Amino acid sequence: MSDPLAEKRRAAERSLEYVEDGMKLGLGTGSTAKIAVDLLGERVRKGLRVVGVPTSERTREQAAALGIPLSTLEETPRLDLALDGADEVDPRLDLTKGGGGALLREKIVAAAARRFVVFVDSSKLVDHLGAFPTPVEVIPFACRSVALTIEEMGGKPELRKGPGGAPYRTDEGHWILDCRFGVIEDAPALASRLSVLAGVVEHGLFIAMADQVIVARPEGVEVLERQ
Repeated sequence: MSDPLAEKRRAAERSLEYVEDGMKLGLGTGSTAKIAVDLLGERVRKGLRVVGVPTSERTREQAAALGIPLSTLEETPRLDLALDGADEVDPRLDLTKGGGGALLREKIVAAAARRFVVFVDSSKLVDHLGAFPTPVEVIPFACRSVALTIEEMGGKPELRKGPGGAPYRTDEGHWILDCRFGVIEDAPALASRLSVLAGVVEHGLFIAMADQVIVARPEGVEVLERQ
């Protein structure tokens, strides 16, 4: 039987094998990334010297509480390594991310890193992206217009809600449309179509960005390399 929590921990532990003393790190957001940041904090307490750039205010608060030295992309615009989880991974190692609401900063930090390593439990592997809704971060002013355009593209957008039923706001003050497209046969093409929509800030399709994906399965841990 698969134990997702145990798999997440094994994947997070393996991801830290890429971390070396003196590195500048991108620190991801989400349940699996949270485990990795906790483990990184333990290593920092034992003497590891790193600087982290968090992808969300939640991760910043967590890392600061653990004593991990922190920076920003303004101060540290190039990173050695970015570590993060994913909501879906397809055979090309394209990803769906953004379930935790941090997709914009996650994509920026991943793009700023020389290597982007993703770590997941086995349930995140899919033949095609699309079972998990694609998050699309939008400017509130454009939300309805973008939603209608996505409907015309064949998607089913739903505004993400926060506490009390108000629209969920990202760290940058935007809203998120969670869009169901069904099975996404051509993720790069959909990513391109979403990127050019006026009012879209970013979307959760991470195309050709992950260098390695660490997958924890019940029988062990596997590292997938992007071809």
